[in-house]
Amino acid sequence: MPPTTHAEWLSLAAHLVPPTHHLIGGGDDPGKGGAFPLVSPRDGQVLTEVADAGPGEVDRAVAAARRAFDHGPWPRMSPTERGRVLRRFADLVELHRTELALLVSLEMGKPVTEAYDIELRAAITTLRYYGELADKLIDEAPQTGGDALALVTREPIGVVAAVVPWNFPLTLATWKIAPALAAGCAVVLKPSEQTPLSALRLGRLGSEAGLPDGVLNVVAGRGPVAGRALGLHPDVDVLAFTGSTAVGRHYLRYAADSNLKRVWLELGGKSPNIVLPDAPDLDTAAATAAWGIFFNAGEMCTAPSRLLVHSSIADRVVDAVVERARTLRVGDPLNPATEMGPLASARHLDSVLDHIAAAHGDGARLRTGGRTLTDGDGYHLRPTVFDQVTPDMRIAREEVFGPVLSVLTFDTVEQAVTLANDSAYGLAAGLWTADLSTAHQVARQLKAGTVWVNCYEEGGLNVPFGGFKQSGNGRDKSGHALEKFTELKTTWIQL
Repeated sequence: MPPTTHAEWLSLAAHLVPPTHHLIGGGDDPGKGGAFPLVSPRDGQVLTEVADAGPGEVDRAVAAARRAFDHGPWPRMSPTERGRVLRRFADLVELHRTELALLVSLEMGKPVTEAYDIELRAAITTLRYYGELADKLIDEAPQTGGDALALVTREPIGVVAAVVPWNFPLTLATWKIAPALAAGCAVVLKPSEQTPLSALRLGRLGSEAGLPDGVLNVVAGRGPVAGRALGLHPDVDVLAFTGSTAVGRHYLRYAADSNLKRVWLELGGKSPNIVLPDAPDLDTAAATAAWGIFFNAGEMCTAPSRLLVHSSIADRVVDAVVERARTLRVGDPLNPATEMGPLASARHLDSVLDHIAAAHGDGARLRTGGRTLTDGDGYHLRPTVFDQVTPDMRIAREEVFGPVLSVLTFDTVEQAVTLANDSAYGLAAGLWTADLSTAHQVARQLKAGTVWVNCYEEGGLNVPFGGFKQSGNGRDKSGHALEKFTELKTTWIQL
């Protein structure tokens, strides 16, 4: 069981010795690129110094992955045995759950209880899911007649670069590496420079679980250097990225300028959450709207940052959201009583405050929040709600990636759909209605990869996740994720 008091978590943090070197070829690699200071958002203090990967470290990691794929046992191992290794990996992550939750909380500010209960649960479940799925993939033998045999086999694609962000550092890492490993690929994982510690520890647990040397490599480094080197590397066959749309564009350019590697992108969002007057429970709809935008300090690509509410019920719903925002406990993420921790960095806090200033300037009405905490250290922002927002305002169009809600109203279902789709993004959407026909019809009209009806952020590993439009391509989760890391081969045998 994890610690239950603030003092116990603080004591664990004081004695924590995190890994700070790259994991390359199964070994500890300090690199030659120097180190960078890692600052904790909970207090603005330097946690430790972490090895900073440059092109040389990336070259070594990719070379180790290439050797492991071309000459090592992993892609030649039976799918059943690969599955057993992944399940051992999951067991070790569960065994070290408290340590990993603490690392996540310290490096990105997630409340430690949420890191333990939600982030680590997702990572463990993902590794187990693909461990179970590894030997259940089925090849094809299409009908050809009596004089030939056709086989369609799904084969591992090779070396995979996985570049993941800081908001869910372990969840999103396992969403990439688990299906890639299950397929028989070798991986180079580059976590965000803001959250390298949990990923470096994760990689070492993979080695301990039985991953052969070089099958999973982890390099810590900055996006413009290490990330760029992976994107341009001619020996990377696939790059899977979660992060901003702006950086996603860079990876498409890198692929075009190098070896035309496959690039799979899960990018930003400006997700609408539509509340109709016949919602089965307006109190639940309001509570869920508040939870969705303030969970993880709003640092989620799927955050329901646009609340679209029918004008006849707007006052009731928005007042309930504002009340919840005002009572939310904001503070030290190592305190189990904290409900919302700090934003991930001083730079990101400045970006969110800039969006808040723009909303003021555009004429949106601030209902609550909009300022930092006056007491305590760290990068804390009060939960923020704007209403009287119009679709042309910057706050309604750009991804803020913080605990900032924009409220827009509508009078008809058709207007709601138009507002919802009036975005460059198409990652997710919510809909609250008791009418079954409306639910089906509106869900089909919404341009989003996931539509939640009378809930938000629900689902399991067996359903795909990804976006439309500038929210990206490809899918994480479910068996569909394996499509990113495999090639289809046709073998035609004349009899």
